[in-house]
Amino acid sequence: MRTVFLGTSEFAAAVLERLAGSAHRPELVVTRPDRPAGRGRRLTAPPVARSARALGIELFQPPSVNDAVTRARIAAADPDVVCVCAFGALIREPLLSEQTMLNVHPSLLPRWRGAAPIERAIMAGDPETGVSILRLASALDSGPVCAQEREPIEAADTYGTLAARLQELGAALLLRALDGRPLCREQDESQATYAEKISASDRFLDPSKSAATLERIVRALTPHVGARLELADGTALGVRAAAVVGDGPPPGELSLRGRRPVLGCAGGALELLAVHPPGRQPMSGEEYLRGLRSRG
Repeated sequence: MRTVFLGTSEFAAAVLERLAGSAHRPELVVTRPDRPAGRGRRLTAPPVARSARALGIELFQPPSVNDAVTRARIAAADPDVVCVCAFGALIREPLLSEQTMLNVHPSLLPRWRGAAPIERAIMAGDPETGVSILRLASALDSGPVCAQEREPIEAADTYGTLAARLQELGAALLLRALDGRPLCREQDESQATYAEKISASDRFLDPSKSAATLERIVRALTPHVGARLELADGTALGVRAAAVVGDGPPPGELSLRGRRPVLGCAGGALELLAVHPPGRQPMSGEEYLRGLRSRG
């Protein structure tokens, strides 16, 4: 089957690599333009662009996927199906009607439509998530679902560990959908929930919440975004791993008296197992305390 692939992120790059090794190898890959990244703001190619070049697949990085030039470039590849995964920009008419488009979405639709389904599932304490293959529609992640498979969320899962499993699951499910052309069923709109993009405020650990809630936030944002704790001096301490403990200081207070820092929360306390102090390398909670004590 002739395909074109639209994607941008690391997740999408993993799906592309699996698709490229199949009978449905894309004729063309479309991704977002290079953008400044990092402290030096150096122009950086999206992960999908790097993968497409390594795979030797024709690559196109237009300013808009919906403009006439891009639509003509896709049409020239004569795809039976356009495969979409984490493209990161809204695909509109008339492109939606011009092509058959299958989207790989890492959630059990209609739960967690939107930009951050993996993070929101972990934050919410969902016992499971999964991958859905759906036909694209004009409304966000609202099209009919053609295939779906579940994946448990383990107690120790971070975004990184869960996303790695969902990448594999999503690629395999997409290939099965391309091979089998399953029937697509409309979603139950009454069950829809939305996974809003992670904002700066989502990253900060609020001790007025329970320790269990904050521990899930840490896992949901590790390693790609990072949770942060505002310190008394106004700086922000990155938190890379944490555990719920029964005893701790009053809510909002950070105890530095034990083996590791412990944050008092509205319910329980949060022990900081791994942190990232501003201007320094990531380290364990023990190393962080030793450094504070040596300076004190």
